[in-house]
Amino acid sequence: MTRPATKEPALDDAQLADLAQQLRVDAVRAAAAAGSGHPTSSMSAAEIGAVLLARHLRYDFDHPELPGNDHFILSKGHASPLLYAMFKAAGAITDDELLTFRTLGSRLEGHPTPRLPWVDVATGSLGQGLPIGVGVALAGKRLADLPYRTWVLCGDSELAEGSVWEAFEAAGAEGLDNLTAILDINRLGQRGPTRHQWDLDAYARRIRAFGWNTVEIDGHDIDAVDEALATARTTRGVPTAVIARTHKGRGVAEVEDKNGFHGKPLPHPDEAIRELGGLRDLHVHVRGPAEAEPSQPVGDPRTPLPHYDIGDSVATRTAFGEALTVLGSRRGDVVVLDGEVGDSTKAQLFAKEHPERYLECYIAEQQLVAASVGVGVAGWKPYASTFAAFLTRAHDFLRMATISRADLNVVGSHAGVSIGEDGPSQMALEDLAMMRSLHGSTVLYPCDANQAAKLVVAMADRPGITYLRTTRGDTPVIYASGEDFPIGGSKLVRSGPEDQVTLIGAGVTLHRAVAAAEILAREGVAARVIDLYSVKPVDAQTLRDAAEATGRFVTVEDHHPEGGLADAVLESFGNGHPMPLLTRLAVHTMPGSATPDEQLHAAGIDADAIAAAARKLVATPR
Repeated sequence: MTRPATKEPALDDAQLADLAQQLRVDAVRAAAAAGSGHPTSSMSAAEIGAVLLARHLRYDFDHPELPGNDHFILSKGHASPLLYAMFKAAGAITDDELLTFRTLGSRLEGHPTPRLPWVDVATGSLGQGLPIGVGVALAGKRLADLPYRTWVLCGDSELAEGSVWEAFEAAGAEGLDNLTAILDINRLGQRGPTRHQWDLDAYARRIRAFGWNTVEIDGHDIDAVDEALATARTTRGVPTAVIARTHKGRGVAEVEDKNGFHGKPLPHPDEAIRELGGLRDLHVHVRGPAEAEPSQPVGDPRTPLPHYDIGDSVATRTAFGEALTVLGSRRGDVVVLDGEVGDSTKAQLFAKEHPERYLECYIAEQQLVAASVGVGVAGWKPYASTFAAFLTRAHDFLRMATISRADLNVVGSHAGVSIGEDGPSQMALEDLAMMRSLHGSTVLYPCDANQAAKLVVAMADRPGITYLRTTRGDTPVIYASGEDFPIGGSKLVRSGPEDQVTLIGAGVTLHRAVAAAEILAREGVAARVIDLYSVKPVDAQTLRDAAEATGRFVTVEDHHPEGGLADAVLESFGNGHPMPLLTRLAVHTMPGSATPDEQLHAAGIDADAIAAAARKLVATPR
């Protein structure tokens, strides 16, 4: 049930000027109470915050879940005292809570996070707010036709980040007139002046080149800020950037436009508060959103998954694309975002069936992940896909997504040396370690098409970041389409009471482990084979049972030895669980160009290498 927009009288200019001073005073007070923080970075944008809150934001703080609510993203997350002061002015938090800033257990963290219901995403790693805002705006304009506006407040230091310019280009190309970037150009960064200082035209020229409307203003002039934000709201066909010249530490002579005060409470906060006119307790009646209803297609959950016959050879990337297409028919909330490699990842199969829910982000992996997070903020189920190797460019966005409590599905194809002739620049050999290290993440690595299809579906309801690693080349189908593959599980592919060694693989190496077991069997050596398709969480019980039964492990992975499958296996031991003898086979050398089979052989992770490692272990006394 949505609520109509409230009709409260807007504050006049004098009251807005007073509100801006209140925001400054509260920023100073919060940082002084904490003994740390960024009050000067907050003070530069006080008029912007006051005018936005009182005249332009459409938001129901009692009901942050309303689909018509605007979205405000503080990209310069270190200016959190300003944001919290705005929340206090809106009546969302009390003065007592404001003064818990940066203390143990407080919701008001040093940089904002969604522990607060009015904060969409965590910010603080600079250069991420605008790219995420692009995703939020895309969801409103392209996916759901909702009336909300996305406002992003950026600092000038972060405009050196390439991700910001990926966002400017994406928003301009998409014509996101529901997106406004407000640039707080206060001239000073952490250690001194920024690159362009107060040259507003230098910023405007660059931003206009990406298809934006720009408005250059004095950011401390109430009327100018109001007019610029009104222009942004009424401009059609292109996004608007409000480029505001401001002073860091505005209103306090001791710190205003002076270097050396970044990230510190004011030296004399009581004097600063008196200079700013003293304490105030203005309350803003923020206008509510327009009535809106969320709009998502209705899916048919009975749509059957693709199935593959045992003995067929199908690439897991193909199964991913085909299963994802079916999932899009089952669920109307699934959205796919691509890094201009959809023909290779097979995400393009989804585009053919559900073009309205396919967002092309081109070769801009930071924007790809950021847009996926933004789409998730708006209530959709994002699947972001690209070559696994190129996800490393977006690792910080993935890291921040965990702090944002984002539910995000990431698919990396063309992993490992098994891609063949393309060579090392295209080979993901770090991705398992990268994705496993993310807080609360899930990491999946299917070995056949039916397994991949089931895991694609399971990802949709998995909280946090879920990563699926897919393979370029065809692999044999070894599982029936009716089998289940629970996250956190594994498959015992081969076992017997006389097993002497356990071979553990996933993806392409599982098939090599099976072949190695057959070689060993012909020599009279019984080998157990485990398909560890769930790399995180790992099936610790099955591994411990195998260790007790055989006492010897050979792990084999198409990945560097650090942080991948072997480390996932080892984490199941210790704390009273005896460690098996272990040989880890992985890619230790720098690969070149060669066929897939040649690559696996050169890396020492083919069937012959696995069998040789197993023989050596079996000959070693336990």
